[in-house]
Amino acid sequence: MKTKPRRLQRAVTLGVIALATVSLQSVAAQAAPHPDPNPSNRIVGGTRAEQGEFPFIVRLSMGCGGALYAKDIVLTAAHCVDGSDATGITVTGAVVDLESPDAIKVKSTKILVAPGYDGKGKDWALVKLEKPIDQPTLKIAKDPKYNEGEFDIAGWGADKEGGQQQRYLLKAKVPFVDDATCQKAYGDRLTPGEEICTGKLHVGGVDTCQGDSGGPMFRRDEAGEYVQVGIVSWGDGCARPESPGIYTEVSTFAGDIEKAASEL
Repeated sequence: MKTKPRRLQRAVTLGVIALATVSLQSVAAQAAPHPDPNPSNRIVGGTRAEQGEFPFIVRLSMGCGGALYAKDIVLTAAHCVDGSDATGITVTGAVVDLESPDAIKVKSTKILVAPGYDGKGKDWALVKLEKPIDQPTLKIAKDPKYNEGEFDIAGWGADKEGGQQQRYLLKAKVPFVDDATCQKAYGDRLTPGEEICTGKLHVGGVDTCQGDSGGPMFRRDEAGEYVQVGIVSWGDGCARPESPGIYTEVSTFAGDIEKAASEL
């Protein structure tokens, strides 16, 4: 696997998937630009989410995460579903254990990729489901005031550098990294205004990774309710010092997302 190619998008194709929330002693997994299935039940340095803690988070069968924008619409990353068969995705929800008999599995019927998506910025998409998943939804940020502070991340992606996927949903918190600092790491690969950066900049150790693409980055609003601020998109490796994780800036595209969802 190459080290630091231009864009390391955080998707896999098969297997159960997990979040890289590794200890500071562990180096986190490199996000593969192409499918790299590594199924495993092992968790390294992560914190397991409780059943029902984040009921809006779902898993997509191609190896990505997502969030219930509506009970029958999933918000995910464009690079996860671009070119996919509109009826070929299975969405799993309602569980933290992907092997649970209580898992709800629903097929897709339509896919809408962000207009103008070309692999740089605009990394969002919607997946319409054949029937609703009866779980709470996650509202999206419509105001950039939520784009700073500390964020929650959760998913089933790889657990360490070159690592394996997870059966159980893991969670972590990551701090905001400003655009100027982030551009020192990524230069013109970053698209300010369309992407948000996070991470423990100087020490690394906590991040999303391959298999977490499309999953939500979220925080509490003034009312104490969760609001989605970002969508897991890409990064150089995972949890490396001086290499922040990159997320689609949801507030920038809130109007476009709402309009697209109304037309699905």
